[in-house]
Amino acid sequence: MAKRQYISWRHIIVASILIIFGIIFITIGGILIAVALTPMPAISSFANRQIDQSTKIFDRTGQVLLYDYNRDAKRDVIPLSDMSPDTIDATIAIEDSSFYEHGGIRLASIIRAMLVDAFKGSFAEGGSTIAQQVVKNELLTNQKSIVRKIHEWVLAIKLEQVYSKNQILEAYLNNIPYGGTLYGIEAASEAYFGVPDKDVSLAEAAYLAAMIQAPSYYSPFGTHLAELTARKNLVLDRMHTLGFISDSAYATALAEKVSFAPAAQNSIIAPHFVFYILNQLEQTYGPNALISGLRVITTLDAGLEAKAETIVHQYVLTNEKNFNASNAALVAIDPSTGQILAMVGSRNFFSKKIDGQYNAALASRQPGSTMKPFIYALALKDGYTRDTVVFDVPTQFSTACSPQDTTNRTAPCYAPVNFDNTFRGPMTFETALAQSINIPAIKVLYLVGVQNAVNLAESFGLTSLGDPNQYGLTFVLGAGDVSLLDMTGAYAAFANGGVKNTPTGILEIDDSSGNVLQKYVSQPSRVLPENIANDISAMLSDAPARLPEYSLNSPLSFPGYEVAVKTGTSDETRDAWVVGYTPSIALGVWAGNNDNSPMVKSIAGFIAAPMWHAAMAYALSKYPKTYFGEADPIPATVPPILQGNWRVPDAQGNIIPHSLLYWTNKDNPQGPPPINPSQDPQFAYWEYGVTAWYKSHPSLFSGGVMLPVPLSATTSITNIATTTSM
Repeated sequence: MAKRQYISWRHIIVASILIIFGIIFITIGGILIAVALTPMPAISSFANRQIDQSTKIFDRTGQVLLYDYNRDAKRDVIPLSDMSPDTIDATIAIEDSSFYEHGGIRLASIIRAMLVDAFKGSFAEGGSTIAQQVVKNELLTNQKSIVRKIHEWVLAIKLEQVYSKNQILEAYLNNIPYGGTLYGIEAASEAYFGVPDKDVSLAEAAYLAAMIQAPSYYSPFGTHLAELTARKNLVLDRMHTLGFISDSAYATALAEKVSFAPAAQNSIIAPHFVFYILNQLEQTYGPNALISGLRVITTLDAGLEAKAETIVHQYVLTNEKNFNASNAALVAIDPSTGQILAMVGSRNFFSKKIDGQYNAALASRQPGSTMKPFIYALALKDGYTRDTVVFDVPTQFSTACSPQDTTNRTAPCYAPVNFDNTFRGPMTFETALAQSINIPAIKVLYLVGVQNAVNLAESFGLTSLGDPNQYGLTFVLGAGDVSLLDMTGAYAAFANGGVKNTPTGILEIDDSSGNVLQKYVSQPSRVLPENIANDISAMLSDAPARLPEYSLNSPLSFPGYEVAVKTGTSDETRDAWVVGYTPSIALGVWAGNNDNSPMVKSIAGFIAAPMWHAAMAYALSKYPKTYFGEADPIPATVPPILQGNWRVPDAQGNIIPHSLLYWTNKDNPQGPPPINPSQDPQFAYWEYGVTAWYKSHPSLFSGGVMLPVPLSATTSITNIATTTSM
């Protein structure tokens, strides 16, 4: 039996080898047949090709031209001798390191690509030589098929037979796109560095070579400068490995700080949004599609965009003076569709001083307390109510420390405080959220569970949060990174009654013949029950509940309108957020510095709220006046503490306050109270804080009876530590 099994495995191995050789034989045979039988474009035509079609980007009306991608194509044809040797070597190193050895194709790469494509069920695998790229760019279409791929291989072989290596390389470097209207290495060098290609430095040459793979994605004027720099370093590493540069030249180029010339301020409207769209087009259809005559109708409201750009510029100048905040971003979304109505990525796209091309609307930043509504939404979904009482008192949350350590924040202890070092005693969920108080929010996160909270946030579209284990209870204070676009899109789901529409910027794409390549199709998904979404909207639009933190005429309020809003400030005031919505529009702003340096210590209510108010006021005048659905009444059958009543007497008639964990089972808050609440690991810690508050307020009690006191009343319990997350 053992021998028979051995022979069987040997047969399998032999059969596998035969199959591999069969694939190779079929591949070679297919190429030979294609060489003999397949009609193809004339090889001599590639050098004379003219790019004469442009991609036009329009606003949502199809009338306002935002950008004509190829209208003023820039191309300066120069001989190979006028090109920098570093540019040539960098391009060969990253695009085709065996360029001078092969005959137009690399058989090993073709076989590898075929095997990978076979497993993937597609024809997407790369591995193209420079000759193949010349053929693909100059003679063939973007259609992905076996026949077209064979055409590419055959023409690459013929190209190498007709032209010298230097002629092919010269044609390649004079014709490849480098982003926007730039074609060829000379135009790119002039545009990005202000010098002819022969004068670029080694690091600049590596940057140019790095852009070739995806010019829009790796544009230094977009949001992927870090990725571009990483690929530049990869180019230098390849050059060093291949012996193109010395150790010292490699080290010097890695350390060189390269400055890009500012983008040309030509006819472009909403530049951050336009580059966002171009990047999507390039990723979906390939870089050559951008020069194929596409007509793109976007979702942008050009009027709102223009007003938003003016507002952001105006308020950032004030913030820079008062708060050391040099930049800001704004995003507006239609909640019912997810369509992006405005996207402002900086105060001035064309300002080199403030790195204006950087799109802060797409950058990952810490959101501060704008994360809190998702945690409260999950608690309401689990059975808690907006009138549920939770105590804002000094609390040690780490079970590795003593409950009495309510001021110890040194790891492993965790005793956070509120933004103003003040503790307010008993608060409802609604007042705690409206006033953005930290301690209640942390307790709510414990009740629902960190993993559950992350799962809910991700279902809303906040997909960049990562591993919840790295946050713990700090997650509710904004420890995870999100973008303004994603956060505004997530709040739009609250505005839309718990139905999410993924943010989108494209309504329709037509090719040069008028054929529709892509059309907007609504793909809504429910992420929260409608009644819970209405509860959150009621909590976030309750202006009286914000007292005394925000007055009734603060920048967060619009008398006569229902507008839900939440602020957020990250640690050390590095980020200030305000995100708000009506059923007609969701609008978010961010203020801060691109380099993540701190602003003057303050809160988003002062830094970002005035800018948000100005933009929202304009939006309210432009879009229909709408109202949220009614919040559900609190059932009389739920436990008293879920109805806002924590003054429950004991058997002797005395009112001794207890924490929420005493009265409710966190896994079934509307059910009977726990038989033994002390089994919960946090029970002793929460009870200690509540008991300390009770003992420190004897004037509020008389003969065991609690005297009337507003739930949102501010007490004088303070702590010297600081935490900003409002």
